[in-house]
Amino acid sequence: MVFAGVLVTGAATGSFPETDAALRRAAAFGPSPTTTPHEDVQKAAADALADGKSPMEAAERAVSRSGDRWGAVYSEGEYQEFQEALDGRYTGVGLWARRERDGRIEVTKVQPGSPAAEAGIRRGDRLRSIDGSKVDGLPVTEVVSLLRGDADDAGAGTSVTLGLQRGTRAWSEKLRRASLSTDSVTVRRLPGGVTIIKIAAFTKGSGDAVRAAVRQAPADGGIVLDLRGNSGGLVTEAVETSSAFLDGGLVATYDVDGAQRSLHADRGGDTTRPLVTLVDGGTMSAAEMLTGALQDRGRAVVIGSRTFGKGSIQMPTELPDGSVAELTVGHYRTPSGHAVDGRGITPDLEAGGDTLQRAETVLTGLGDPS
Repeated sequence: MVFAGVLVTGAATGSFPETDAALRRAAAFGPSPTTTPHEDVQKAAADALADGKSPMEAAERAVSRSGDRWGAVYSEGEYQEFQEALDGRYTGVGLWARRERDGRIEVTKVQPGSPAAEAGIRRGDRLRSIDGSKVDGLPVTEVVSLLRGDADDAGAGTSVTLGLQRGTRAWSEKLRRASLSTDSVTVRRLPGGVTIIKIAAFTKGSGDAVRAAVRQAPADGGIVLDLRGNSGGLVTEAVETSSAFLDGGLVATYDVDGAQRSLHADRGGDTTRPLVTLVDGGTMSAAEMLTGALQDRGRAVVIGSRTFGKGSIQMPTELPDGSVAELTVGHYRTPSGHAVDGRGITPDLEAGGDTLQRAETVLTGLGDPS
C-alpha cells in the first residue's frame, strides 16, 4: 500500500488541485506506460457487484491488466487512512523502521510522546516480531501495515505486541495504538546563520510552516531547503511553499485527460535571500515540481543527485462498494517545459555525502542578500 510508506519514511503521494473537490486528493505518482479509463474500471466493479462478486477485486484485476504502473485500488478504510496521512495524521505506535541488508528490521526513529517512546523503545532497536509474527525479511510497507493493524481494521486504542531486541537483551512490549500527527517540517540553524528547512513530506500545513520559518530566519543568512528523501505530498502545499520564495508566477503546467492547466505561486515571497535546494534520488513528485520551479525561475541553486522522476497524475474514482481506484490521467512540466516523468531533475551541482557542505559554500559565494 503506497500510503503506508508515510509511517516509515515520511513519504506521501502527491496531489493536484482541481475545481472538483474529489480531485483535490488526486495522487501524482511515477512513470506509467498506459492509462486505463476510469469507466473501464467502474464497469468491471459494477459487473462484479451485479454478479455477487467483489467489486474491489474486479477493479484490482482491471488495473493490473491495464499496465498502469502506479494505478491502485484502495478499500474504503485504506483510502481514509491515505487521506489522514496527507493531513499529517496516522494511527500507529510512533515507529519509523527500515530493513537492513540481512533482512532485519531496525527502528530508525521514535516519535516523541508516542506509545513507542513512552515504552522506552529507542532508535537502533531491532524489531523481531509483531503480535507473534516474525518480521525479518518482510517489506517495510508490510511491517507498517502490521503495526497499524490494517488487515484487522484496528484503530486507536487497540493493542499490538512487539518483539524487540537491544544488544543481547530480548523482550516483548505491549502497546496501544494512538492517533498521531507527523511533523513534516523541521528547522535548524547552523553556527554561521544559515537556516536549514527540511521538508519530509508535503502534508497539510507544511507550506505555512515553511513560510513561518523563512520569516523567522536571520535576515543576513541564507536558506537551505532540504528535499532529500521527500517523495511528495499535497501539491497545494508544495505550491504554497513555492510562494515563500517567489513573487507570484508559474510553478508548473499539467494536463488531465489532455486538458492543459497551470499552477501559480502567490505574490509576496522572499526573492532576495540566498537559497539552495538539496535533492537526491528519493526526491519525487510534488517535491520535484517545487524543485523544478525554483530552478527554472532562477530562484535556487539545486545541489545533490538526479531526482526520481515521478511526474504522472492519478485521479480517484469511488467504486460501488466504497473502495477507490486511482488511475493515471496526465503529467506535469516545470515552468520551462521540462517533462519530469521518467527523467527527473538534474541538479546544478552534483554532490553526494558532502551535499550540505557544498550548500554552505554556495551560499557563501552568493553573498549577503543586502
